[in-house]
Parts: sequence; C-alpha cells; structure tokens
Amino acid sequence: MPLKVDTAAQLAKQAPGQKITPENKCSFCKRTICCTYITQKIEAPRSKHDFDHLLWQISHANIQVYKDEEGWYLLINNPCTHLLSDGRCGIYQQRPQICRDHDNDFCEFDSPAEDGFELFFRDYNELLAYCRKRYKNWDSR
Repeated sequence: MPLKVDTAAQLAKQAPGQKITPENKCSFCKRTICCTYITQKIEAPRSKHDFDHLLWQISHANIQVYKDEEGWYLLINNPCTHLLSDGRCGIYQQRPQICRDHDNDFCEFDSPAEDGFELFFRDYNELLAYCRKRYKNWDSR
C-alpha cells in the first residue's frame, strides 16, 4: 500500500486554527499518496486457475491485490513519473483528465485506503495462504 501519512485529524491537532478542506487538503499531503499508485479492476477470481494467475501477478515487484465492495483490483505501487521532489505535479496544466477529475472529498489523506478493503494481499505468501485456506487441496493442483 502507499506510504502512510498523517491523517487530516492528526494534522488538525498539529495545526490548530487551520481548517482542512477539499480545496486545501492536497497542500497538507506531503507524500502525494494518490499519485504513488494505480489500481486496475480485474475479474473476480473464481477458480484455482484464476487464483494461480493472481499469484503470478502478485509475484511481480510492487503489485498487491485487494477486494472491496466494488470488486477485485490489482494495486500497482509505482509513483507517477511527473511528481516533483516536493510532491507537486510537474505537468499540472497538462495533466490527464483522470487527474483533473480526481475527487479528494474523501481520500487516503482522511484514512488509509486499506480500511475499506474486504481482502488485502500484500505479497505472494499472503495470497498463497488464502488460496490454501480456500481450496483444501490447493497444493495438489
């Protein structure tokens, strides 16, 4: 998962008198969490073959898998190449539409994204343990 940062509530304690709003929230987020990963929705794994494919995917660097109320996702922890060293966007005026449409009313700054995950696999071993629990004869495949 992306690096942890202070939440809005923690920062409010550190900066009394400063109200954190969607308009100024990004300026408090020093690690630019939303720009350090992408997610890709995937078909829900239903078979051993599907889970074996997920094991292959999570075997690659910086890949994790999660399930939330909307479905299954690959989490690709890889920062945007346009991030500047101070966390600002280096192509802000020309940024892609998906970045322009990003809504920070509630984001990782407010609480870690994994708080909303039903399942979260950080690495191969965690997913393998889940596969072995889900399929009692997993190792005989």
